[in-house]
Amino acid sequence: MSTPDRHTTAAEDRVPWNQLIAFGMGGLIPIALFNIAGQLMSLLGNISLGLDPFWLGVIMVVPRLWEALSDPIIGHVSDNSRTPWGRRRPYLLVGGLAVAASFVAMWWVPRGDWIHSLFPTETGYNRFQLVYILAGVLVFFTSCAIFEIPHGALGLEMSLDPHERTRLFSAKSFLGNLFAMGTPWLIALANLQFFRGTSGNLIDGMRYVSIFIALVLAPMTVWWFLSLREPGFAVAREQKKTKFWDDMRTTISNKTFLILTGTVFTLAMGFNFVMIFANYITIFYLYGGNVTPASLLMGINGTVWAVTALVAVFPLNWLSKRVGKRNSLLIAILLMCAAQVSKIFCYRPGTLFQFDLPASLATESFRTVTVEGPYLVLLPTMLLSAGMLMFFTLGSSMVGDVCDEDELHTGTRSEGTYYSVFWWFIKMGSALASAVMGALLVFTQFDERQNVIVDNLHGDLAVIQAEAEKWQSQNYVDSEARIKMLNEQLDKAIFRTDTLRRHFDGRIQEHPNHAEHIAKLIEQTQTLRSRVIALREKSKELAANAAEVAEQSSALLEQTTPLKQQTPLSLFRLRLFDIGVPLALSVVSILLLLTYPLTEARSFEIKDALAKRRAAGAATM
Repeated sequence: MSTPDRHTTAAEDRVPWNQLIAFGMGGLIPIALFNIAGQLMSLLGNISLGLDPFWLGVIMVVPRLWEALSDPIIGHVSDNSRTPWGRRRPYLLVGGLAVAASFVAMWWVPRGDWIHSLFPTETGYNRFQLVYILAGVLVFFTSCAIFEIPHGALGLEMSLDPHERTRLFSAKSFLGNLFAMGTPWLIALANLQFFRGTSGNLIDGMRYVSIFIALVLAPMTVWWFLSLREPGFAVAREQKKTKFWDDMRTTISNKTFLILTGTVFTLAMGFNFVMIFANYITIFYLYGGNVTPASLLMGINGTVWAVTALVAVFPLNWLSKRVGKRNSLLIAILLMCAAQVSKIFCYRPGTLFQFDLPASLATESFRTVTVEGPYLVLLPTMLLSAGMLMFFTLGSSMVGDVCDEDELHTGTRSEGTYYSVFWWFIKMGSALASAVMGALLVFTQFDERQNVIVDNLHGDLAVIQAEAEKWQSQNYVDSEARIKMLNEQLDKAIFRTDTLRRHFDGRIQEHPNHAEHIAKLIEQTQTLRSRVIALREKSKELAANAAEVAEQSSALLEQTTPLKQQTPLSLFRLRLFDIGVPLALSVVSILLLLTYPLTEARSFEIKDALAKRRAAGAATM
C-alpha cells in the first residue's frame, strides 16, 4: 500500500461531523475544569486562606493516589458494562452532573468569624479548612474520572483509522481549549467586587464564579448523553467479560504502552511545575503582589494560550500525516523546551521601553506608548501551548494504536483499561509535581502569611472607600453612624498593621538573611500605620467630608500593595524551578520517545490485519 493511500481515511472510518463536535465538546471537563481545580485551589488556598503550601501540595497528591485505584476500576467497569445505552454513555451523564455539583462545593471552604470561633487555635482552624479542601477535591477529581475515562475510551473506539483518531482528539483539544479561553479570566472575574464583595478576596469571588460554570455544564452533560453514539459497542456486546487483574497484567506488560506512558509521565510532571509556579511569578515577581494588573495579564496570557492551542490543532493533523506520530511528538517536546529557554529573557518586570508618538498621531489622551516587560511572557506561552496541545492530543490518539496492537494479540478491545492507565500516569505526574511543588515552595521561603494579612488590611480600607463613595451620593448625613463606621474600620486597620509588624519581626528571626528586605517592609508598614492613626484621630472631622474620606482611603489602599513584595531570593528560586525542572525532565522524555517501536507503517499493518479478521468473522456468522 502506498503512503498516500495509507493517509486517506476510508468512508466507513470517518466520524460524522455531529459526532465529532459532540465528542469534542466533552473536552470542557478534562481540559478546562480539571486544570482550574489543580492549579487554582492550591494557589488560592495559599494566598487567600493563608494555608501552608506544603500541606496544600500533599492534599493535591491524595486525589491522584486515590485515582491510582479508581481510574483503572472505572476503565475496567466501563469496558465490561452492557447497558441499553452502551458501555460509555451512562458514565458521561452521571460523571458530568457530579462534576458540576462538586466543582461548586469545592470552592465554598467554610470561613468567617463564626467558623473561626469554633476552633480554640489558629492551627485547628487551618486544619479544618485543609480537611474540607481535601474532601472537596477528592469528590471533584473522582467525578472527573467517572466522566473522562469512558469519554476518552469512547474516542478510541469511534474509528479504526489511526489518523481519524487524531482528528477526534484534535476536536476534543480544539473545543476544550475554546472553553478554556474563558477560564484564564477566572481570577480576574473572582477579583471583581461584583463576585468577591467589598472586603472579600479571590477565594470569595471563586465561590460565585463556580455557580455560573455549573449552570452551563449541567445541561451540556445531558446533551452528551443523548447525542453521542457508540459504534464499537456492536463488537463489544458479544465480547466475553474480563477480570480486573487480568486486564492490569496485560496492560502493564505491554512494552509499547509502557514507553508511551513513561514519555507522557515525565513530561506531564515537568510541565505541571510550569502551570503552578507561573501564577506565583506573574503576581509576585512581574507585578510585586499587585493582583489587579497581574490578573489582567493572566487572563490575556490564558486567552493567548487557548487561541494558540486552537490554531495548533490544524498543523498537528497535517504534520502527523507527513512525518508520523512519533516524530510529531518529538517536535512538540522541542517546542516546549524552546518555550522554557525563552523565559530566561522574557521574565521582565516593569516597563520595557516607552516612546512618544509623532504629533500627527498623538491625541489628548494618547501621547506616549508604553511597552510593559511582563507581556513578553506571551512568547513562551505560545510556544508552550502549541507544544502541549500537540503532545497530549497525539498521546491520547496513540493509545488507540496500542489498543489495536493489543487486540491483534489478544482478540479483545480494552480501550477503557488502557485509557485509564494512560491517564493515571499523567495524573500521577501531576500529583508528584504538586507534592514536590509544595516542598519547593517552602524551600523558596515564600511568605503566604504576609499576603493574607495584607489582603485583610486592604479589605478593611476598601470598606471605608466604598462607604465614602456612597456618602457622596446621599443627601442625608448621619454623623454618628459615619464616625462609628470610620472608627471601627480604622481600628481594624491599625490591628492589621500591628499584626503585620509582629509577623515581619518573626520572619527576621527565622530568616536573618532577608533582614534588609524585611526591614524596608517594616518601615513601610509603620508609615502606613501612622497615617491610619492620624485619620483615626480626626474621624469626627472627616465624617462630614465624604470626598476627603474617599481620597484618603484610596491613598492608603495604594500603600498596601508594596507590602506584599516577596524577597529577591524567593523570587529567584521560583523562576529557577519554573524554568529548570521541566527542561531536565524533557530530556528524559525525549530519550524514552526515541525507543518507541510502533511506527507509522506498523500501525497501518495492524489496522489492515484487524479489518481482515473482522471481515472473516462476519462472513462465518
